[in-house]
Amino acid sequence: MGRLSAGLLHSLMYNYRGCSIPLFFIFLDFPCGGLEWNTMSLYFDHNATTPLAPEALEEMLPYMRQDYGNAASIHRPGQRARAAVEKARAQVAALVHCEPNEIVFTSGGTESNNIAILGAVRESGKARKHVITSVIEHHAVLRPCQALEREGVEVTYVPVSADGFVEPDEVRKALRPETVLISIMHANNETGAVQPVKDIAAIAREAGVLFHSDAVQSTGKIPVDVTGLGVDLLSMSAHKFGGPKGVGALFVRQGVRLLPLMFGGMKELDTRPGTENVAGIVGMGAAARLATENMDQDAQQLARLRDRLEAEILKRIDRAGVNGARENVRDGEWRRMPNTTNLYFDFVEGEALVIALDLQGIACSTGSACSSGSVEPSHVLLAMGLSAERARSSVRFSLGKANTEQDVDTVLRIIAPTVKRLRALSPRVPAEMRESVRN
Repeated sequence: MGRLSAGLLHSLMYNYRGCSIPLFFIFLDFPCGGLEWNTMSLYFDHNATTPLAPEALEEMLPYMRQDYGNAASIHRPGQRARAAVEKARAQVAALVHCEPNEIVFTSGGTESNNIAILGAVRESGKARKHVITSVIEHHAVLRPCQALEREGVEVTYVPVSADGFVEPDEVRKALRPETVLISIMHANNETGAVQPVKDIAAIAREAGVLFHSDAVQSTGKIPVDVTGLGVDLLSMSAHKFGGPKGVGALFVRQGVRLLPLMFGGMKELDTRPGTENVAGIVGMGAAARLATENMDQDAQQLARLRDRLEAEILKRIDRAGVNGARENVRDGEWRRMPNTTNLYFDFVEGEALVIALDLQGIACSTGSACSSGSVEPSHVLLAMGLSAERARSSVRFSLGKANTEQDVDTVLRIIAPTVKRLRALSPRVPAEMRESVRN
């Protein structure tokens, strides 16, 4: 147990000053030794990032030490680096079931999405251009679409159901003669809802429109087969499945042309210039190999732990619920990510709950973004029809391979009294509940 410094306390208060409950009083009210920090660490935020797999780190290290050649060089050190990059390219291709020459390495999911969306639309020769995407996309898709709107491209943002799914018919209805690209994510990062990408890709193919999918949250966790899905472009990020940060990949189906966003020494299939991050790419390849070997077993274990965590929380805490569908599998395919649950706790600020759990050694997250001292509710949850108040009361738990039954037991032991204490501090609790939360 370490003493929580005044500086850290001030920082937390400043960064979260948009919350309606003063954090100072939250700290004082929790059983972690007054203002003492609990040094236990249980990580339930794997949709934000995952730990680097030890095997991936081991394979990376030689390319950070002795084998530091530039993969574009023709001498032996350079050719050793080139061989390592091409091996990793084959490993990532095997993960998503494509040819190695259809994989472009990037700096991560955000760059992959930007190259796919901006590159495809700007390459189109149509005088008028139209893009279809959804209201629940990650900002790495929404912001490029907004940039295209400023260039005069029209963008349709299709709605989602109350369970967080894009309806294929909504995409079909949005099609126009000038539509050049459809971009719908494979799995949502906040709710875990796996979208009907295969059905939407078929609509795009029938209309002769390119189809892109942001698969950053699904790749390496559930099966992703670009041929079976029928996508033309698909984005991935290494650090979401045990690889290093700062490296990702874009699947580009053979024959699809993209206008480069940057210019220089053209590498990566003439799509992305710059010296390859050899060590990072090697780490992504190693993580892809590990994911391929263990995916089914890991997914089933994660779903079992997640389902238990979810069911027990709902059993122990009143006025709590799941945002989105709870069905895991339909017709043999995942309908939501096996590791993700997004829960609301009425009369509790989600940010306050995240901080209170963190003080007790549990890391989870909200779907909200804090900026300029104000807390905005999740655009995903709002699009699903949640009120702003309920969206702000929501917290996401995303599990990983290292989580255990004992970890779940610890969360279950801590979360109910934590929610009760926060409700006791909340002015939003109705009169009929106040006595129960204060006892």
